[in-house]
Amino acid sequence: MYDMANLKKLSALAEGASEATKAFWAFDKAAMKDGVVPKKYKELIAVAVALTTQCPYCLELHRAGAVTAGATPEELAETALVAAALRAGAAITHATHLMGGEKG
Repeated sequence: MYDMANLKKLSALAEGASEATKAFWAFDKAAMKDGVVPKKYKELIAVAVALTTQCPYCLELHRAGAVTAGATPEELAETALVAAALRAGAAITHATHLMGGEKG
């Protein structure tokens, strides 16, 4: 199901909704460009989000972007563990919704 070749089909999406697609790509470009937060950090953030959302396309594209921006294997490893910690933390904090007011 997930095949990087599917990204070639983005042009069909653009044909069906050209104005919105152009706006999305302009927003994406603006958000990801080097700024107060350096490009490498933005790509590492994107890798962490891609790991959290489990999007294989984003994961591959932003891993490559991070490496191009100078990220090391160690930085990618730490980024992966930050994403894992946040996912685990979310499970723990959401578990509070399971806990009733009764003492048990």
